[in-house]
Amino acid sequence: MAGEANLLGRLAIHYKLLTPEQLAETTLAQSRDIARRPLGEYWIDAGFVTRAQIDKLLAVQREVLAKQAASAPAPAAAPGAPAPELEDEPSIVARRIDRVLGYAIGQRASDIHVATGERLMLRIDGELRHVGDSAFATAQVEAVFEELLSDDDRAILERDGQVDFARTLAGQARFRGNAYRHQNGLGVSMRAIPLEVPTLGSLGLPNTLAKLTNHHQGLVLLTGPAGCGKSSTLAALLRLINTERRDHVITIEDPIEYLHTPILSVVNQRQVLRDTGSFARALKAALREDPDVIAIGELRDLETISLALTAAETGHLVLATLHTGSSIRTVDRIVGSFPASQQSQIRTMFSESLRAVVSQRLVRRADGQGRVPALEVLLGTRAVANLIRESKTFQIRSILQTGTAQGMGLLDGSLAQLVRDRVVTRDEALLHAEDPKLIPGGAA
Repeated sequence: MAGEANLLGRLAIHYKLLTPEQLAETTLAQSRDIARRPLGEYWIDAGFVTRAQIDKLLAVQREVLAKQAASAPAPAAAPGAPAPELEDEPSIVARRIDRVLGYAIGQRASDIHVATGERLMLRIDGELRHVGDSAFATAQVEAVFEELLSDDDRAILERDGQVDFARTLAGQARFRGNAYRHQNGLGVSMRAIPLEVPTLGSLGLPNTLAKLTNHHQGLVLLTGPAGCGKSSTLAALLRLINTERRDHVITIEDPIEYLHTPILSVVNQRQVLRDTGSFARALKAALREDPDVIAIGELRDLETISLALTAAETGHLVLATLHTGSSIRTVDRIVGSFPASQQSQIRTMFSESLRAVVSQRLVRRADGQGRVPALEVLLGTRAVANLIRESKTFQIRSILQTGTAQGMGLLDGSLAQLVRDRVVTRDEALLHAEDPKLIPGGAA
C-alpha cells in the first residue's frame, strides 16, 4: 500500500495537481491521523484537488500498476533454492535476466557477476560463490547486455570499454551495474540496492549518527573500501533530512541508487552522463540551484573535491563518499589531492568546514547471519580542526581514542566491542583491525 501511495503522489506532481510541498504536508497529516484515510482524501480536504481529479489519477495509477504486474519477473527464490537455468537461445537468456536477479535477491546476494566464459557468481556475506555448472557463452552474455543496456549505454561501452547503469527489478530491488569488456569478451557486475530507503536502525548503525543531519553547513564524509555500505549510510542520512527538514536536496550520483520520494524536503536526483556531464559539472550547477543539502555519490577527482569544499564553506551541507581506509587517511587524501603550493590554504578551509568523517567496514557475524557495521567516527571539533590546520594529522588518533564521550572512536574500538559482545569472532575482527593488540583475546 505504501508503494501505491508513493506512486499516486508522484503522478499528482507529474500532472501538476500538487507541489512537492503540498504532498509532504498531506503525507505528514496522514501519518499523524489515527484513522489513516487514503492519501487522496487529505488532498481533497486541503482543497488541492477535486474528487474528479482523484478519480482520474487513480485510473492512471491502475494502468501503471497493471503494466508493472504484466512485466514483473518471477518471485525471488528462497535461500537455498536451485539456481535458475538459462537456455542457450540468446533471446530466452535476455528475457530471463530478471529471473537471475530475483534468484540473487532470494540468496541475499549483494553482488552479481556475469562474464563470458565464467559461471554465474554471487557475493553473499562478503564471499564470492559460484552458482551452477555451466559457463556463459558469448551469445548469452551479449543477449544479457542487449537486455540491460540502453542504446546510449551501449555507445559509451563501445567508446570507453565500460559503462555504469542502473536497473529496477519491479517490486524487489534496484541494481547499480557496471558493464565492461575484458580479454574473453563481455562482463557485468551488479550491486543489489533495496527499493526501500534504509534507516540507520535497519543498517545496524548507531542513532548517534543522526546528529550529523543537524548541521546546516559543512562537510560530512562517509568513507571505507568498496562494498562497505557507504552509499546505504548516505541514503539513511538523506532519509532523515527528507523526513525532518524542509530543504532542497540535490544528489549527484553515477548511477542513481536509492530513489528518494519527497516528504518534507524537495529531492532532485541527477545521474552523471544521463542528466549531466560529470560530477564537477553538476556540482558547479548545483551552487546556482538554491540547494540546502548536496549529496555527492563519490569524490573522484581534484575538481570535485575542490567544489565540494567550496560548497561546504559557502553555507551548504555537503555529504559525500570517498574510498579511504580511515579518518586520518581521509584527511590526508583530501589535502594531498591539491598541489603543494595550495595545501596550506586547503588545510585551513578543510579544518573549518569538516563536520565529521565516518569510516566503516562490514564484518561477518559469528552466527553466519549476514554482516554488521564497524565504525570509526571523527568529529570536526576545535581540537581536530587545529591538528588539520597545523599538519599534525598523526595526532588525531589520540583524539579518537579519548573522544568517546563526544561520540568519537577508533575502528579498532568498534571491532573490539563487537568481539566482547560475541557478535563477531576475534579472527574476523583481526582481518579488519589496524592494531591487533586492541582486539580482545579468545574466540567469540
